Amino acid sequence: MLLISMPPFRTLPRLGWLFLGLLLLSAVMWWNWPRYPAARPADSLAATGPLQPPPADSRMRGVNWVAADSASSTDMEPLVRAHITWIAQTPFGWQAAANQPEIRLHTGSAKGGRGGYWGESDAGLIFTAQQARQRGVHTLLKPHLWLRNGGTWPGDINMTTAADWQAWFASYATFILHYAQLAEASHMEALCIGTELEHASVGHEKEWRQLIKQIRRVYHGPLTYAANWSGEFEQIKFWDALDYIGIQAYFPLSKTTAPEKTALLTAWQEPLRRIEAVHKRFRKPVLFTEVGYKTTPDAAIEPWAWPDRMAVVTSTDETTQRVCYEALFETFWPKPWLRGMFIWKWYPGLQPNGSARRHLDFTPQHKPAERVLAEWYGR
Repeated sequence: MLLISMPPFRTLPRLGWLFLGLLLLSAVMWWNWPRYPAARPADSLAATGPLQPPPADSRMRGVNWVAADSASSTDMEPLVRAHITWIAQTPFGWQAAANQPEIRLHTGSAKGGRGGYWGESDAGLIFTAQQARQRGVHTLLKPHLWLRNGGTWPGDINMTTAADWQAWFASYATFILHYAQLAEASHMEALCIGTELEHASVGHEKEWRQLIKQIRRVYHGPLTYAANWSGEFEQIKFWDALDYIGIQAYFPLSKTTAPEKTALLTAWQEPLRRIEAVHKRFRKPVLFTEVGYKTTPDAAIEPWAWPDRMAVVTSTDETTQRVCYEALFETFWPKPWLRGMFIWKWYPGLQPNGSARRHLDFTPQHKPAERVLAEWYGR
């Protein structure tokens, strides 16, 4: 309410009354003038309007969270705005070489001299999950193995003797049970028990079934395993012991750059047939534990390949990334057996004017692909 001290009626000259009337009129106009929020950048997802709750179903609308040296509730805001309801957090175990059975467990942060980011430490994982949960975002804990020498990815891990395989599984059990206990104690909502361990997963069904039993005695949430797209997911025999069939869905979809969406939709039909066959065999829902595309013209040729570190900014192609997202969601999101997907990948605090390399790589943030993700996750 606006209060004005009024002088005595008879003391006001005619011009004073005119001035007072104008003052009162201005005050009324100011009080009733419409208030508008501050303008937002046109390319920001925040410009789409107020936050809306995600649909009330059991789909896992996820992204793979990039560990950093901190995490805050502010970092979770873009997730909520894009209807993301899950993040996958990835701690690492370190293996000296592909044929060496010992796995080293690092639970501390770089600040403690143990290597790795704070977000990959036990404390960082727990704190990030707490921050996410406060915004209604759940956590899939998804431990990986990192080869220091003699291999480029976990699929290279392959022991040369039965004794070494026995030692490897004993070491891996120590590694994964640590994270099972951490997930249980901190109430993380799902656990991935392994990622792309092709030689270990395909030829050692008995060992995995025994390990799954050990994990379930420690962790009581749903379990999955992240199998590689190239054939591992079709050869695994222990899917029935898990809750979800997990697939790292980097299927190649094109041999040319900048493909049309119709070509991508056609190319998806063969992987779709293969995935549905495994689903029908085991009667388990399917979860894409990783799927994503670079912001480059060749994004659909080898989706698993990182962009050239020496590439220049002019080689970005947001249209191809967007079209790949559209074909992915149009093919799979309507399938009732799809439990969800985790887009690779999401950087906390990434700004629209972030580094050139971040703009080239897999993140959909601040790009047309993010709007595609938000639209489908909001359904």
